[in-house]
This record gives sequence, C-alpha cells and structure tokens, in this order.
Amino acid sequence: MSEQAEAYFEALFEKDADLARVQEEIRGRGMPEISVAPGYGRLLTLLVGLKRPREVLEIGALGGYSGICLMRGMPEDGKLTSLELREDYASLAADNLAAAGFAGRAEYVVGEAAASLARFAEQGRRFDFFFIDADKENYPHYLERAIELARPGAVIAADNTLLHGRTIDPDKAGPSVLAMREFNRRIAQHPRLTGVHLPAYDGLALAVVR
Repeated sequence: MSEQAEAYFEALFEKDADLARVQEEIRGRGMPEISVAPGYGRLLTLLVGLKRPREVLEIGALGGYSGICLMRGMPEDGKLTSLELREDYASLAADNLAAAGFAGRAEYVVGEAAASLARFAEQGRRFDFFFIDADKENYPHYLERAIELARPGAVIAADNTLLHGRTIDPDKAGPSVLAMREFNRRIAQHPRLTGVHLPAYDGLALAVVR
C-alpha cells in the first residue's frame, strides 16, 4: 500500500525539469542514485519556505538534488552551505544549482564532514536549518553537531532513517543499522529536540531544536 500511495501522489505532480536533469546526470556519470525522494524534496522546499532560514547547512551534496529543493524555499539573501566528501560531486552539485538559477548562493566545503563541522563550531557559526543525507554510520555524530550549531528554533531533517527496511529488521545489526537506530532514538528522546519520524519512502526524521 505504501508504494502504491507514493506512486499515486507522485503522479499528481508535473515533471520537474531541473530535478530531472540532476537525476539524469547522476545516472549518466554512474553515481549512486540516492537523492532524496521527490516527495520529501518537495517537503524540504515547503519546510524551508515556512522557516525562511538565512543559513542552511546540508551534509551530503551528491548531485545537487536536495540543494535545489532547499534553495527553492530560502529567501533571496539566504545562503546554503553544503558539505561533500568528493570534489567531483560538489562540482556537479554547484553546476546543477547554477543551472536551476541559484548560481553564487551556495558554498561547497569538500572533505570529511566531521572535520568541517568541528571547524564551524570553533568559528562560532550558527544555522537555522539542517539537512542530513550522508554516511549513515555518522548520523548520531552529525545530529549532536547540528544541535551544537543550531540557533534556537532551528529545524533538523534527515533522510533514509529506515535504510530500506534494515533499521526495523531485528536480524540486522551492522554498523549503519545500529547507528541509525541510535539516531532515531535521539530524535525521539533528546531533551533539546521536539522530533517526529515520517515512515514513507525510506524514512525522514524532523526535529526542532529547543
């Protein structure tokens, strides 16, 4: 039923040329096709549009799909900072954002996200909205850093919280699964968060930092 419902609702929306181009380039370059689901991409745009954040931090750029979704909701003077391990992915994401009309409005920081987040904390940087979609074993660490870097009332969103069903499979206990279970528990129970889990697609966590 879940997949049928997702397909039903997706069919209601017209094809998005900018996002289709990102998907085609990702596929053509042999990159992993793991961008945020279209429905959750639209949700990111909606949430950012409601929040109107001046500073957004994205952990995991890939080809720029989620970056476009985030930028579409941001005010004209808003800035996206995107952390990406690979230079070629960051370059493609920047090109795709420029093609979608957001040239010069995003900063791509290449390297290990953990190191970049530690540097941002030392610099005293603060953000209003976070989107986490990177290496799953580090999700609990990224969450704690996001809370540290958050202005009061900041929103944290994180993709792939179900890991294609492995998170809720009692027979699975690999590092990514254990890390995601801990991340999901913290979203629900962290004293500084008001959180919720959405079970559609591959799972999305949302939280507001108190």
